[in-house]
Amino acid sequence: MKIGVIQMECALGNVDANMKKVSFYSSEARKKNFDLILFPEMVDTGYNMNIISKKASFWDENNTENPFNLIKKAGKKNRIHIICNISEREDNKIYNTTLVVNPDGEVIGKYRKNHLADYPPLNEGSCITPGKTLEFVEINKIKFGLLTCYDLRFPEISRSLVLGGADALLLCSAWPFPRLIHWNTLIRARAIENQIYFIAANRVGSDGSVTFCGSSRIIDPYGVIISSASEYSEALISGEINLGTIKKVKEQMPVFQHRTETDKQPLL
Repeated sequence: MKIGVIQMECALGNVDANMKKVSFYSSEARKKNFDLILFPEMVDTGYNMNIISKKASFWDENNTENPFNLIKKAGKKNRIHIICNISEREDNKIYNTTLVVNPDGEVIGKYRKNHLADYPPLNEGSCITPGKTLEFVEINKIKFGLLTCYDLRFPEISRSLVLGGADALLLCSAWPFPRLIHWNTLIRARAIENQIYFIAANRVGSDGSVTFCGSSRIIDPYGVIISSASEYSEALISGEINLGTIKKVKEQMPVFQHRTETDKQPLL
């Protein structure tokens, strides 16, 4: 299965311009015969809580020009699976939500970010309501677990997704530059410790006081970087996912068979 990852810059608050870029990159991915394309976090509004609180959109099926429907349209037009993180306004709440659409433009998955980066200058709790569920999506017989940015710091959620059957983890992110070393370390660790593919799409550019570190990655179950992007520039990277590789790694080092009863106890 061939996967593409988009590393992109967003125009803060300019939803129309950002969604045109999503449509463009979806078309480029189709030209390269990708089965799936992964975008970063909050690509509709940009990553700023004041802007998100003003620009977040309702997922109205009848509004053909909202980000929700434009992503569905791009999936259908380009005959490609799209995983894209955008704002979701529902009643008086706003969620940081990853949308999954198939090549028919149908919604086949949705994940609301569980862990909020609620500290300065990010302060997600001032705007975002956290989700409360784990979410999976199956594409071409491969089961993906969905994650968003700060979720990466919590190994429990990645392990829970893998115990739930995930062959690969998909991460939409707007990860800032001061913690580039953490980014590189954690995405690799999540792949190695769970013996799965880890696919991470990150932002570049700046939204106000926050500058993003790029470095989008596709990492295999050995921890080998299959494909990577720079820290600064927009890019479209790609890699292959092979279930045989996952099986081989688990046979060579059967970590999950060696888990003890202590490992399986509920976390305190």
